[in-house]
Amino acid sequence: MRIGGIQWMSLIDYPDRIAATLFTAGCNLRCPFCHNPELVLPSFVAETGMTLDESFFDELKERRGFLDGVVISGGEPAVQPDLVTVMQRIKELGYLVKLDTNGTSPDLIQEILERGLADYIAMDIKGSPDAYETMSGVSVDLATIQRSVSLIRRGAPQYEFRTTVAPGLSAANLLLIGSWLEGSRAYWLQLFRAPSEKRLLDEGCRAAVGLKRNDLEAVWLQLRDRFDIGGVRG
Repeated sequence: MRIGGIQWMSLIDYPDRIAATLFTAGCNLRCPFCHNPELVLPSFVAETGMTLDESFFDELKERRGFLDGVVISGGEPAVQPDLVTVMQRIKELGYLVKLDTNGTSPDLIQEILERGLADYIAMDIKGSPDAYETMSGVSVDLATIQRSVSLIRRGAPQYEFRTTVAPGLSAANLLLIGSWLEGSRAYWLQLFRAPSEKRLLDEGCRAAVGLKRNDLEAVWLQLRDRFDIGGVRG
């Protein structure tokens, strides 16, 4: 597995749990607002990426009793050929596992769920159907995304869907997403803030004007009855 780094303690990446976060390197999308290009672009991955080795699992053994779980994030974890093997090894050490994914690999999601390897799945919803390719930066098969949504809703022990409301997404787009996902357990709107000290995949997003917190709160008021859990983050 190619990784970009490990955060050995997080209180926010796995809801209500203390977790380590493993950042995989490599992604099949090119979201212009992404602030982790070093985990996306092949040239950057080649420069900064590392190979996950046995020391990771040794450290997890040492931290049993202190950490509750491990979050596998990215980049996009599903592009890693040994993702299932890594998840299996983490589960065998007694940890909860949370997977962050863009949902473009439903066959892999199905395998993970059938094998009981994910205790929590967080899937990024990049935009409403009419804006999905713009926000993803590549051509996306919406039927593939919908299949992942259905698999997660039906089979994940815990899950959430979430949208980073980057420039280019309107309140109307978010309401369409709300209709699309209605009845799901959890949906979160995440406020986009261009990082001051990190580069963006498309630097044009830095100066672009997007929806503000009060705009997102207004949208959420219209969506909240459609979901058990959710709101505005960031």
